[in-house]
Amino acid sequence: MRRMRSSETIRNLVRETRLDPAEFVLPLFVCPGEGVRREISAMPGNFQLSVDELVRECQEVKALGIGGVILFGLPETKDEMASGAYADDGIVQRALRALRAQVPGLLIITDVCNCEYTSHGHCGKIVDGEVDNDQTLEWLAAAAVSHARAGADIVAPSDMMDGRVAAIRHELDAAGYSRIPILAYSAKFASVFYGPFREAAESAPQFGDRRSYQMDPANGREAMREIELDLEEGADMIMVKPAMPYLDLIHEARRRFDVPVAAYQVSGEFSMIEAAARNGWIDHDRAMLESLTSIRRAGAQIILTYFAKPAAKLLRR
Repeated sequence: MRRMRSSETIRNLVRETRLDPAEFVLPLFVCPGEGVRREISAMPGNFQLSVDELVRECQEVKALGIGGVILFGLPETKDEMASGAYADDGIVQRALRALRAQVPGLLIITDVCNCEYTSHGHCGKIVDGEVDNDQTLEWLAAAAVSHARAGADIVAPSDMMDGRVAAIRHELDAAGYSRIPILAYSAKFASVFYGPFREAAESAPQFGDRRSYQMDPANGREAMREIELDLEEGADMIMVKPAMPYLDLIHEARRRFDVPVAAYQVSGEFSMIEAAARNGWIDHDRAMLESLTSIRRAGAQIILTYFAKPAAKLLRR
């Protein structure tokens, strides 16, 4: 066996799993203002960006051959109705129009959720202290249509409400956007690894937590059922989130379902590697590429990752 490992040229020739920047999607956070490039303290090298800075960032993303971006919005104001999520002049909608005009050909996915837009930080409408599932679907569908109208290529609901894919598909089709695919966050777990994202998106819940709608990390069979239901409702692609703690479920999803499988290497996964590397405990670039390779090897063909830019630069060498 060692003959096939004896040199870098041989190892490269027989390598089973390869990374390609075209498979990466870079999450980006767009905020109000002009000339804003505010670094996220828990996620070094990632920023809250005003629309003009977002355009510059996306020009670099495209030049590096990265597959696309996914947009998260930080609105000027928040309210109990998440009105900024589906307003035609919302922050994501404005960003979409600017990117369409100034970065033609860039693939743009939009996160469809409410937690960044609600004053309470939960993903839907609060009724009697709980997130009301069916009333929240109206907000999600309206947001998806507004994103499609503004120029999104793909919409990605991340809320984990029951029936959201069917509601979004119905409203997109009714509004004339039947060509817009849905990338469903189908198996999204109530994970501790989202911690740094809460700072990035300013979306921490003001009371309670999200365990009544995000999945229990212990449940693998339930994850497959969630994916199956989303596909029955009209999802075109599915996602497992987070990635590395759930490699077994990425692999199982790839085995069971003949659709594109995405995985989200979330903020906590990114920040752990960054912190360890900055302390000199691990080699940054090797850890980054090894983590991404493990996700690809498990079966994900689309990887949402905050490492998209540095990984693409390394792979282009």
